[in-house]
Parts: sequence; C-alpha cells; structure tokens
Amino acid sequence: MKNTDLIKDNIDNLTTLWKTVATPLLSYHKNDPFQYSQIKNSGWPNRLWFREDITEENFPQIMEIMEKNPRLVIPYWDIFGSNSKSLFEKNGFNIRIQLVAMALKLGEKFPLQSNLNFKRVLNEEDAKTWSDIYPLSFSYIISKETLVHNYENVKFYLVHFEGKAIGTLTLFQTGNIMGIHGVGVIPEMRKRGFAEEIMKFAINEAIDANCEYAQLQASALGKGIYTRLGFEDLFTITNYQLI
Repeated sequence: MKNTDLIKDNIDNLTTLWKTVATPLLSYHKNDPFQYSQIKNSGWPNRLWFREDITEENFPQIMEIMEKNPRLVIPYWDIFGSNSKSLFEKNGFNIRIQLVAMALKLGEKFPLQSNLNFKRVLNEEDAKTWSDIYPLSFSYIISKETLVHNYENVKFYLVHFEGKAIGTLTLFQTGNIMGIHGVGVIPEMRKRGFAEEIMKFAINEAIDANCEYAQLQASALGKGIYTRLGFEDLFTITNYQLI
C-alpha cells in the first residue's frame, strides 16, 4: 500500500472514530468544509477537523464555530506541502500537542505474557472505572456516557494487573485498518513493560480481525515503543487550541 493511502487511512480511522462516538450523544456536526464533535462533560473528542488544505478565507468560519465551542481542538495534518499551519498562530491559536501518525503492516502475532488481563467494557460499572483511570494517563477526561453509548461501535478495554485496573485501550476498525487509541498505563504502574504488552495485545486483535494494517497517533511518550514494535512514521499532527 502506498504512503498516500496509509495517510488517508490514518486520518479516516481517527476522524470516523470521533464522528462515531459523538453521533449517539447528538454531538457530531457537519459545517462544510469542517466537521466537529463536542461531547458535554467530556474532554474528547472535542475536535474540529477538515480534509482539504485551509486558507485565510476559512478562518471567519472557524472562529464562528470556536466562539460557540471555545474548547475545541483543531488537528492540522502536515500533509499539504503548504505553509497553511502558520495561519493558526497568526489567528491566535496555540499548540496543545504534536503527534506522529504511524502505521504497521501486520504479520505474525506476538507472544503475550499472561500477567495482564484484558476486559472489554460492556457495562456501566466498567465504563465508570475506565473513565476514572483514563485521565491518570492523559490530560483530559472521556466521560462514562461516551463509553455507555458506544459499546457496540468501539472496543474499549480495561487492563487489569493482579485484579487492579491499571490501564486502558481503545480499538476501532475501519475497513482493513485497525486504529489503536487511548493506550494508557496509570503512573505508578509505568516502566514495567505494560504499555508494550497492551500494544502487543492490540496488534494481535487486529490480526485476528483480518486487518492489513494497524494505525495510531503517537505522543513523544509512547513513540519509542511503537517504533520498536515496527510502526513507521507517516506524518505529523499539530493540535491547536485557542485557550
């Protein structure tokens, strides 16, 4: 598969996930050329995104949406070969976080250690536990309601070690692509190889689902693990926010 296809697949998986989780909560909106999702009492997805390169002419519309939804984050896909990214800083936006989109061609399954237990979230109690521990790994909340309304659409997993919930994982399939999202381990359980073990489980699940590629968006914290497992860089994503 060509890099251009992998880039499109990466963005498709991510943005379809945002649309999918927000739709049952009536929080997905299309306002051409933009789409946005903002779920009440949740820090995610809360994204405004676009597919074509943006120009200065788009900013009045962007600012109008931002006025009503000031906490929206705008991901800029660095794939257009233009300098349009500079328009965000010019219009008062700040960089929140930069990520690297990555892809892995799936092959053999990984052997797993048996010390972690993976439980798919399918009830309200587990959804609450997942929602409670997620912000310990990330700087935002995903509401319990987001999970409760999406049991069928998205695979949310709680990761247990010795009976204690220590991590999270989200899997979302689009076509022959498995998107791996929300891989988190609570701070006191880090540096024990758990994140890598969660990733191996996720990759094996993708292989079992007959996917051709696994795709993700890496922060600086996790990128070393993903590279070690064979993921390759595709492009950078710069997330902008007004506040």
